[in-house]
Amino acid sequence: MPKVHRVDNLYGEGKGGWVFHCPACTWSHGPADTWQFNGDVEKPTFKPSILVRHPNRVEICHSFVTDGKIQYLNDCTHELAGKTVDLPEWE
Repeated sequence: MPKVHRVDNLYGEGKGGWVFHCPACTWSHGPADTWQFNGDVEKPTFKPSILVRHPNRVEICHSFVTDGKIQYLNDCTHELAGKTVDLPEWE
């Protein structure tokens, strides 16, 4: 099952990219096409890291997505900071 989903208008900015569900934020994150992507929708890898600052919350989510796993960095402000988890399937 795919773990990422292709969108052509990422966040209404007219840019293409891929989105995945973040279990820590319960929000979708999407690196734009300017990120490197290995092309594998079941075990995706994106480079560089993905930094999300939520516009209406004081939350920071900073991670690497490698081989279908999310490695949350220590500067995250949620309970999964410093942990690595499997990327959930896209529903």
